[in-house]
Amino acid sequence: MAKTKSAMRRKETMYGYIFVMPWIIGFLAFTAGPLLFSLFASFTDYNITTQMDFVGAENYQGLFTEDGLFWTSLWNTLYYVLFSVPLTTMGAIFLSALLNQDVPGIRVFRTLYYLPAVLSGVGVYLLWMQLLDPGTGMINLILGWFGIDGPNWLFDPEWTKPSLIFMKLWSVGGAMLLYLASMQGVSKTLYEAAEIDGANTFRQFFHITLPMITPVIFFDVVTSLIGGFQIFQEAYVMSSNGEGGPANSLLFYNLYMWRQAFENFNMGYAMAMSWILFIIVFILTMINLKLAPRWVHYEGGDNR
Repeated sequence: MAKTKSAMRRKETMYGYIFVMPWIIGFLAFTAGPLLFSLFASFTDYNITTQMDFVGAENYQGLFTEDGLFWTSLWNTLYYVLFSVPLTTMGAIFLSALLNQDVPGIRVFRTLYYLPAVLSGVGVYLLWMQLLDPGTGMINLILGWFGIDGPNWLFDPEWTKPSLIFMKLWSVGGAMLLYLASMQGVSKTLYEAAEIDGANTFRQFFHITLPMITPVIFFDVVTSLIGGFQIFQEAYVMSSNGEGGPANSLLFYNLYMWRQAFENFNMGYAMAMSWILFIIVFILTMINLKLAPRWVHYEGGDNR
């Protein structure tokens, strides 16, 4: 009997390994393998066509001490993340609070506000280039109705990054949907008890709604932070010839890394940049995870 159970257990284990084997092969071939290769290549002088020459930490040293565009691209990316993440988070929460009302036709408004989230890609960026055109764009035309001279948006180094942040606010529909679902999951009894205690709508929102949706806020902040550091398409399409805009004001980190890899063919240099970006995002994510128990509320009471 014992031998039969042991044989069945070995058979189940074997089937288990067989079922997970495709994932293991895919992980080794498409994730772990390229990661290890890029780590090794970051310590080499590598341009695809020639043999790798091991140069030690020369790529990293050159980035930190000799490459001014590295610091420019890092600053542009940090500026974008620093302003776009809080603004889009607050915008999505505000929008979801408005769309969480029980009024006639609210489903139509929810659909309209979510619609921009399903539109993405080059077409949207080209549309925004038309809207932000300082001479014929709709935005400056509307500002002119109120006697305001609109800026040169994508042609003024001081306004290029705010233009992209402003454009990002247009696509908060995906996060808005998450916040809306979480708001509708908050127990009605909490609001009823607050009304009995005399709390107005404003206090109910800040003392009930916001604390109850903090797990979703945490998720949105972490994913937006990671996505913000990966900004590339907007800058590539909306800057002239993908060069990073006037005075390198749109030269974001990923765009500069792409130019090093596929224009200058400095693959080792670009891979060193990718590992620096990985370390920055990893540290910021760990800080978020460490601070989360202090402000994220879980209904079960366990904030770990």
